[in-house]
Amino acid sequence: MKAYQKQESKVKSMVRIIDQEKLLETAAGGLLNLSIELGFEVMQQVLDMDVEALAGERGKHDPNRTAYRHGKERTKVVLGGEKRSIDKPRVRSIEGEELILPSLSFFKNGDSLTEAVLAKLLRGVSTRKYAGASEHLSKDSACTSKSEVSRRFIAGLKPMFAEFMNRRLGDDYPAIMLDGMKVGEMMILAAMGIRKDGTKQMLGITEGASENHVVTNALLSDLVNRGLPVDIPRLFIIDGSKALRKAVSDTFGKYATIQRCQIHKKRNVLSHLPKSEQSNVGLAISRAYLEFDYETAKRELSQIANNLEHRYPTAANSLREGLEETLTVHRLNIPALLRQTLCSTNPIESANSACMGIVRRIKNWKDGEMILRNIAVGFFEAEKGFRRIKGYKQISVLTSSLFNILNSDAKQASGLSA
Repeated sequence: MKAYQKQESKVKSMVRIIDQEKLLETAAGGLLNLSIELGFEVMQQVLDMDVEALAGERGKHDPNRTAYRHGKERTKVVLGGEKRSIDKPRVRSIEGEELILPSLSFFKNGDSLTEAVLAKLLRGVSTRKYAGASEHLSKDSACTSKSEVSRRFIAGLKPMFAEFMNRRLGDDYPAIMLDGMKVGEMMILAAMGIRKDGTKQMLGITEGASENHVVTNALLSDLVNRGLPVDIPRLFIIDGSKALRKAVSDTFGKYATIQRCQIHKKRNVLSHLPKSEQSNVGLAISRAYLEFDYETAKRELSQIANNLEHRYPTAANSLREGLEETLTVHRLNIPALLRQTLCSTNPIESANSACMGIVRRIKNWKDGEMILRNIAVGFFEAEKGFRRIKGYKQISVLTSSLFNILNSDAKQASGLSA
């Protein structure tokens, strides 16, 4: 800060800046520019203070001194989220040993650089373009190489990945959604929980070749090991995979109520029809699912299947397969607004899309570890944009209905045994 103070003495306390002209000239480049330039000045003065503490005051003879100045050398420090080159003063002991300046370790600490790398790359900046994305470029800036940016990015991801994978889970999830997405050559299976207050949270992920029973069991076992109780009634929303259904039933038994995605069901049926029929049949299925009453919706869907029986038997069989489980929200008498959320896997598919948007720059998925690490952090970041689900004030109706079904099944089982 000497340039602004018009004095040669070192700053050892707060000093009023009096060279306003020089100050304004530097500030013309922006506040960040001014802050970094002042940071350089302060850093240099702190290093000079270290030198003085080790080698004594310049120009004064001291017979008891134990070290002496030994010129300067270029080194790199971290400032403004970048590596920058500065002239570092050198000090040697009387015996000729190089002495370390105590404050230099703070200036070389790369934590802030790692944080800057992580923030920029998670917002879509590629490793190749990182240096060019800097808010402040100067002659002292040292461009960060692609490989170093990549190393720092991985280092920044590791604690976030560990936090995501080890989060403790409670019983505050009356609804859980399961869905898979293809990443590279692997399938990532994810679980999203919906709390009683309507907020969403990603519960966990696992990788495998497909949404098979073994992979799903691994994910659900991880959730249970991290504190998710198995003896509380919950609604599980899945896309219709038999492997997902079996794994949920094996893990949670009578406490699991299954809702199959109505959108997936409709899509599957239409895939067996010619384009000329898809519009009318799709509209009829949608209208049937919009019926509030369970019996009415079931009757209309069965009638659609009957109409398709002779002309398109495969489509009819597709509609009848698992039809009851697509109407679970109807049987539970869940209010219409909340039903819009719980009748399909749209919320978790939206989270999948947000996650892939964050990691979209990655094209070469090398292995499962890399996939898990990046997808976990992608979900971690996507969570920041999650909103409450529609109809969250009606979740108490869901929990009451789930307990009623559990009690009804228990009474029925007790009557049969008697």
